[in-house]
Amino acid sequence: MTTTYLDNIVARHRTRASRDQRNWRARLETAVTSHRPSFRDALTRTPGAPLSVIAELKRRSPSKGWLAPDLDVATMASCYVRSGARAVSVLTDHEFFAGSLDDLVVVAAQVDAPLLRKDFTVSENDVLDACDAGASAILLIVAALSDQELQGFLHLAHQLDLDALVEVHDHLEAARALDAGAVLVGVNQRDLRSFEVDAHHAALVVESVRRDGVVTVCESAITGLDDVQRAADAGYDAVLVGEAFVTAAEPALAVAAFSAVRPST
Repeated sequence: MTTTYLDNIVARHRTRASRDQRNWRARLETAVTSHRPSFRDALTRTPGAPLSVIAELKRRSPSKGWLAPDLDVATMASCYVRSGARAVSVLTDHEFFAGSLDDLVVVAAQVDAPLLRKDFTVSENDVLDACDAGASAILLIVAALSDQELQGFLHLAHQLDLDALVEVHDHLEAARALDAGAVLVGVNQRDLRSFEVDAHHAALVVESVRRDGVVTVCESAITGLDDVQRAADAGYDAVLVGEAFVTAAEPALAVAAFSAVRPST
């Protein structure tokens, strides 16, 4: 069986987690629950309103290499929020994306907006670390987790007053997310196994997750206004955008433009 991008990344994170000797149950007993604004509430929108934008802080990617090696996360996060982003995503994976938990701590001190810890969550300590660093939400990738892990991490997140963005790529994963109790679902147009992108894919999968009370996010391959419009017309509540913003000549203008897109009908 061929090893995929996702297999390699998740294996590295599971190795890291296996070496973590901290007792997560003891940590939970003394944990201070998240005091950040609700990530899910910030993305909920009324019919006809513009899409919510989650603006991501991203230095590099495994498929494209360096995007913004000199990224100042505090300055860029402030720019995002001033320009209309409803939430900020902070990549904290170091080996593959050149991020860190320190980035999340810095951004949490800089802006009041809801913050997503964007990483490969594979252990309870990962969830607790996100809370301690100032996150409003964690990312749970269905393709990387068993049903038991998915349900357990969702429950732990809720105990800590964290939201969980549950990421899916296809209809089967969408069903697993909903069965686990997800109410905030991201559809990734990039297949994390191959890193190939299908810009029309999310318009099909959203039909599997459109339920009362479920907030939907379109992820990856959002490079221009046409992509945002396509997501709006497909019925998404929000888009998550990283590369297009960190590489833009004027990020503030890009964020403002994306934040103004409404469904056509």
